[in-house]
Amino acid sequence: MRYSRDLRGYGETTPDPQWPGGARIAVQIVVNYEEGGENSIEHGDAASEAFLSEIIGCQPWPGKRHWNMESIYDYGARSGFWRLHRMLRDIPVTVYGVATALERSPEQVAAMKAAGWEIATHGLKWIDYRDIPREVEANHIAQAVALHTRVTGERPRGFYQGRCSMNTVALGCEEGGFEYLSDTIADELPYWHVHNGKPQLMVPYTMDANDMRFSSGQGFGTGTDFFDYLRDSFDVLYAEGAAGAPKMMSIGLHCRLAGRPGRAMAIQRFLDHARAHEGVWFATRLDIARHWAAVHPFQPRQRPSQMDREAFVQRFGGIYEHSPFIAERVWDGEMGAVHDSPAGLAARMAQVFRAASDEERLGVLRAHPDLAGKLAQAKRLTADSTAEQASAGLDSLTDDERATFTRLNEAYVAKHGFPFIIAVRDHDKSGIMRAMQARIDNDTPTERAEAERQVMRIGELRLKEALK
Repeated sequence: MRYSRDLRGYGETTPDPQWPGGARIAVQIVVNYEEGGENSIEHGDAASEAFLSEIIGCQPWPGKRHWNMESIYDYGARSGFWRLHRMLRDIPVTVYGVATALERSPEQVAAMKAAGWEIATHGLKWIDYRDIPREVEANHIAQAVALHTRVTGERPRGFYQGRCSMNTVALGCEEGGFEYLSDTIADELPYWHVHNGKPQLMVPYTMDANDMRFSSGQGFGTGTDFFDYLRDSFDVLYAEGAAGAPKMMSIGLHCRLAGRPGRAMAIQRFLDHARAHEGVWFATRLDIARHWAAVHPFQPRQRPSQMDREAFVQRFGGIYEHSPFIAERVWDGEMGAVHDSPAGLAARMAQVFRAASDEERLGVLRAHPDLAGKLAQAKRLTADSTAEQASAGLDSLTDDERATFTRLNEAYVAKHGFPFIIAVRDHDKSGIMRAMQARIDNDTPTERAEAERQVMRIGELRLKEALK
């Protein structure tokens, strides 16, 4: 089985985005423009809208229009948009514009363009695509791009469906004209997604620093709640940036929600707070995407989880000395992006090794050569073992050292029934010899457990070399 999700991402150490001017944080504000694109009988939909409004717990009205719901959306276009525009027109902003909503709002579109805002596509209609057939959604994306181009004068370079399906990202990749997609909440930095062998830049969005939580039962109750959350998010990310790990902070706004006066003040207070700091880069999502593509272009890399079985076993079958069954069982099990890193693949191989029978694990131990033994002298070690023993100077022993290693090897095997095993890259020659002398005196169960730990450590070190 191949697991589709990437639960590792950048891992413990995130890449330096090298934001312009050495900024410690990139702040990206999205204004969602959906008014006039929501579910409505008048728009040809089966029911009224019931999502992201002041009416908590609202349900769709099949076959009927919903006056209050429609007028809430009307407020966003008539009043809320203009309030946000006045507050944000001097800041780089990305608009997620539903194409049919933009078409119904020519004055608002003109204002967006005059402010220099980026207008990304938010799809054809503000509807839920989870049950929409793939081909229908693909057609809607094509229609959205075409309509967006007619309305704004240029095609959108970014795409965020929002109420997406499991097909949305793939369809966005296949459309071929987007510099970034944002239907992901998986990170605080852009990342490259590969679809059908082709890279697509993803610029993650947010569901937490988002005014949509005013419309949920367990979200923001007041503008102060919203400001506190935005401020705290900014402060944590800013501190991380000052410590050498800059990120991006996405903020999601909706004209009918944050455009209300009691909430808009939170936006103004946040802007004042952010502007009081040095090293803050306000940017559109397209700015961020183009910067990332220039500074961190896509780099093809070896992905073990995507290799066929024969190639995988050939490449990694020797990680556990002369024991390809470990690699075979790893490939036959669940693999995903987490196993494309040395640590992830080493962990899975160790898991398979631990799950092997007692006889199989003992066989792996016995497959290891003596350190500085006859196989080494005859140059019959595997390439990994040769490099490892050379790294500790075991290929250039004095006669006395070789005699000592031979004596210790023979005594160790006579007592425990398998060769002395140690991750030589963790030690120097004298340290290895001291360990041999100390471990000979262990009882065999204790030494068996230590030998197995060393086998797994050797596998980890070999994978670090193999997956550089």
